[in-house]
Amino acid sequence: LLSVRETVGSSNMEDDVSLKFRQQLLFIDESLVAEDVAALKFLCTDFLPFRKLEGVKSAVDIFQLLMAEEYLNEKDTFLLAELLYTIKYHSLLQKLGYTKEKVQECLHEKGRVSPYRQMLYELSENITNEMLKDIIFLLKNCLPKQRITLSALELLILLEKQSLLTENNVQILEEICMHVSPNLLERVNCYKRAKGEKFRVGETLCPLRNLHCLSLETSKYSLSQRYTAVHTASWGFSGLRGWVFSCPFFLSFLQKMTIYKMDGPHRGFCLVINNVTFSKSLNERKGSFKDAEELERVFTWLGLDVRTYTDLTSQEIKELMRTWQHLQDHEDRDCFVCCILSHGESGAVYGKDEELVSIRTIMSHFTAKQCPQLAEKPKLFFIQACQGKEIQSAVSVKTDARIPDLSSIQQSVSPSESIPEEADFLLGMATIDGYVSFRHIQQGAWYIQALCSKLQLLVPRGEDILSILTEVNEDVGRRVDRLGTKKQMPQPACTLRRKLIFPIPRDAPPS
Repeated sequence: LLSVRETVGSSNMEDDVSLKFRQQLLFIDESLVAEDVAALKFLCTDFLPFRKLEGVKSAVDIFQLLMAEEYLNEKDTFLLAELLYTIKYHSLLQKLGYTKEKVQECLHEKGRVSPYRQMLYELSENITNEMLKDIIFLLKNCLPKQRITLSALELLILLEKQSLLTENNVQILEEICMHVSPNLLERVNCYKRAKGEKFRVGETLCPLRNLHCLSLETSKYSLSQRYTAVHTASWGFSGLRGWVFSCPFFLSFLQKMTIYKMDGPHRGFCLVINNVTFSKSLNERKGSFKDAEELERVFTWLGLDVRTYTDLTSQEIKELMRTWQHLQDHEDRDCFVCCILSHGESGAVYGKDEELVSIRTIMSHFTAKQCPQLAEKPKLFFIQACQGKEIQSAVSVKTDARIPDLSSIQQSVSPSESIPEEADFLLGMATIDGYVSFRHIQQGAWYIQALCSKLQLLVPRGEDILSILTEVNEDVGRRVDRLGTKKQMPQPACTLRRKLIFPIPRDAPPS
């Protein structure tokens, strides 16, 4: 009888462990967006058959395939941790009992994702939408006609299926990089050096003759672009540099190409999410209405259509992002801005229900694939929220963080890890990761007030947004609390490809 009880008890314990493990997997699945699933699917092609991966629709499908092949179980979750680490989703590692540092330590011994697969994935992260269009144009004779619309990862998979790209033959990547963006060539170079193959950048490469890559006479390209492409291909960068500086017309053209278009009929939408009161233990964010009002005044002055939302739950924040993601009116707008004022933790903000929403998840709704109406347009996100749990109180200064719970300290996430791996994003964080941000209960948050002040001062001077944020850093960095003991430093991260300069408004600044 005792033996039977022991067996039943052991079985129940195993069931509990298995249930908890599957709950963790479901949580990870719910935190991932479509681009993340596509990335996981691509990274798994080294050890899962193409045929099985083609049917994958969600992260759960991938988890089931990994478990079926015994790559993943409740006792060994390292492969999944490695995959999440590779796509820079470090905030989810704690669900598997890992940290970023712990994964790094184990990679040499336990890593399964090949250097080749990592190189391809990193390459895809740096291919912008404009580059991808050019690559597809170069390779049009190699691609099935029904597959002309592809993501960078899908394109690489297709090249592999056609045996044009393999672990030991990356010549097609070299040729593409040389024609589209020689800067990308360095990543391929590093991979070949690691494999022990001597790689010479100056070596003559096959100019993709069979791929009709020099069919630049098509109407797809302007005269300036055709002239630039021909001289780039024939002279290389040193020859191009001399020609550029001797041609005033091209200098003017180049200057225009390095600034985002901001002269459309409508500037864009600006969302302000202002979470002030919370349903459980988080304190009221006094002074936040001052910030929301100031943001509305300043961005309205800059020509944006501002919409303010107050006290949204985590689910309502996600639903709001989905609503704006599908808005067709973005089509004739120049840019998109989203400001979130709330309590927060590393890489995430709190909804009114005190549930966390990943900043990366919020921003990922507006990638070119998820929101094509905003493709190649600047998307700015400003987050006023703590990124650490330590509470530092003062007489009239409050922090935007929860009282620390040492049993659930969260993995650090830098702004660059929160931002999607795609061009045209800017993320302005009120503070660096792991630290609190400060808010005066009457005057508002240091960061938001500095941001609004510098926009009003520097936009009329023609300064670009990154220069303005540098001034915001300097302003906030000089501030101290009433006792002179507490400071704060904001941190921007961006994948902007050009300078973003707001047109100078006709009216005087609002304050």
